Amino acid sequence: MSNHKFNVGLLQLAFTADAEENTKKTVDWVEKAAKQGANVICLPELYRSQYFCQKEDSKLFDLAETIPGPSTEAFQKAAQKNNVAIVVPLFEKRALGLYHNSAAIIDPDGKILGTYRKMHIPDDPAFYEKYYFTPGDLGFKSFDTKFGTIGTLICWDQWYPEGARLTALKGAEVLFYPTAIGWHPSEKERYGKAQQDSWITIQRSHAIANGVYVASVNRTGFEKTVEEQDGIIFWGSSFICDPQGVFLAQASEDKEEILLAEIDTNQIETIRRNWPFLRDRRIDAYGDITKRFRDEN
Repeated sequence: MSNHKFNVGLLQLAFTADAEENTKKTVDWVEKAAKQGANVICLPELYRSQYFCQKEDSKLFDLAETIPGPSTEAFQKAAQKNNVAIVVPLFEKRALGLYHNSAAIIDPDGKILGTYRKMHIPDDPAFYEKYYFTPGDLGFKSFDTKFGTIGTLICWDQWYPEGARLTALKGAEVLFYPTAIGWHPSEKERYGKAQQDSWITIQRSHAIANGVYVASVNRTGFEKTVEEQDGIIFWGSSFICDPQGVFLAQASEDKEEILLAEIDTNQIETIRRNWPFLRDRRIDAYGDITKRFRDEN
């Protein structure tokens, strides 16, 4: 592993129903983050629209775009202009009638390094993603940007230690988690604190277990896309933590913000020497991890 430093930037933003407005605004925020010293910048999940999965509606497939397409074209230009790498999460139209929740990774020269497709697809009230998204079939990946090696997972992926582990084993120095997660208004008072704490804790645990940095970027704001439903309060709280799970930067719940933190691969080396979890893994004993549940007989 090379020893070097680079800066990551997270854009915690609120979005409207206007795709062009969202794209223009986010490109502007990329430039702001670059001017503040960010080298690798990540946008929230499905940045180009409001979170449309609050209902099942076939017309909403019209929001999807190809790779390359409008988003990648806009951020290829932004990457070149600002000399940054960008993680662009989007609603991917792969083929007629076939869609994914994806992220395109763009290097400072404007090249698309590759695509990650969300592997774990949720289906909960107001998070009806199984209707829209085919599960990813590209596996867990890392991408060698100009500045460092990164991995991308998306939202519901963040609850799965297997995804974090396999991405770290691909060489990722940072795990990015573009996200759209929030509270149901009727549940916030009773369950909100525990839900948010669980979300933060599980991701910090991935940093610790794998000796990597974790950068999780959520949207913020209230979105009510279905008149007869209560909407979702997106809880922001984006954060970056180091390989010991120590917070390096953390955002508010309700403000648009840029988070910045330095990635130092010397720190990864130091932590892994003293907490050698990768060394002590019993890879000969983990075969059953590929089973859904224990054998019953």
